[in-house]
Amino acid sequence: MQFKELKLNKPIIRALSEKDYSAPTLVQERAIPAILAKKDIIVSAQTGTGKTAAYALPILQLLFDKQDAPKKGKKIRTLIVCPTRELAIQIEENFEAYGKYTNLRTGVIFGGASIQPQKDMLKKGIDILVATPGRLLDLHKQDVVNLDYIETLVLDEADLMLDMGFIDDVKKIERLCPDGKQVLLFSATMPYKVEHLANSILRDPEFVEVSPTSSAAKGVNQMLYYVPKPKKIELCLHLLRNNIKGSVIIFRRTKYGVDKLEKTLLKNNYKVASIHGDKAQPLRQVALNEFKKGEAKILIATDVAARGIDIKNVDTVINFDIPNVSETYVHRVGRTARAGASGMALSFCSADEKGYIKDIQQLINTVIHVEEEHPYPLDPKAKPIVHKKKGSKYKKGRKSEASKKKKKRWY
Repeated sequence: MQFKELKLNKPIIRALSEKDYSAPTLVQERAIPAILAKKDIIVSAQTGTGKTAAYALPILQLLFDKQDAPKKGKKIRTLIVCPTRELAIQIEENFEAYGKYTNLRTGVIFGGASIQPQKDMLKKGIDILVATPGRLLDLHKQDVVNLDYIETLVLDEADLMLDMGFIDDVKKIERLCPDGKQVLLFSATMPYKVEHLANSILRDPEFVEVSPTSSAAKGVNQMLYYVPKPKKIELCLHLLRNNIKGSVIIFRRTKYGVDKLEKTLLKNNYKVASIHGDKAQPLRQVALNEFKKGEAKILIATDVAARGIDIKNVDTVINFDIPNVSETYVHRVGRTARAGASGMALSFCSADEKGYIKDIQQLINTVIHVEEEHPYPLDPKAKPIVHKKKGSKYKKGRKSEASKKKKKRWY
């Protein structure tokens, strides 16, 4: 199938052809006709399946057919709500690219940036608004954002928004929009809370499921390294020196872990960029741009910061920390081997993470190959380290008899 067969207009087809897009992906092929028919829709699709275009193209088409003539009279008629600043910026850029030859205006608002330029942009009038929940509600309270004319509401990365605690904000935003609007919900996974939200706000929705999260991307060579937790950094350096080539994304579970690994790699003269929630928005954007342009060969990230961001041509993904949610492993691995290319996914598993690996292998129905030939093997008899909890009843400078006999370490 070609995009022309989806009844998209000439300005949109022209913009797509300039980006060398000719054939729609499966999610686009299935979602676009339903959205053009003004149906509510639930789409379960992973990052990298082309889901942004799956809703952006039909929305542009619907708006183009009856757009406001005078620019000053433009009212927000489409609202896209997403969880992170990077994703909001990326979505806005996609709308600008696909709507290049229309007169439609797109704007983006998010926290962590100066609010006045966003106010000025909104006052000029836009057709499409991309927003993160907090900043959207803030500007609505200030009577800067008017949601009275919304015709289409898109909830993108719905599962992540709910995981980040935005459930009440999302429900409030939905209520602020007019009754009878079209609602499009996109989510990488469909846990119960997403289904419950969908049932409460969508009307007779059409369901589209593409690339189930129980399967890893084809072309990915998955390898598992059992390694003591204190030796993970040494193993990472060893592999970067001897085995890994090209662009690399390294996933860590915490912001502290990202910063710690970045400092180590910088000391070893690697060109590194990093993103996590505590970094200021301009710094996060600079880091992403450096990695996308190849100025930094390694990007270290938390899952939340990297979710939904489209980064092409990633050669290797390293799971420095094994995710405790099995679906997250699939999302991470899906960052490489896109568009028919091949890629590597390396996972560093310490003793206390073996249970996560078991769950992951059960989900993907695959036994991940264990690489035993490396300098830092894990003792097969190694057991998880039991950390001493904070707030011990023993005063500073005193140790229990048990702790004197067996010293416990924090890693």
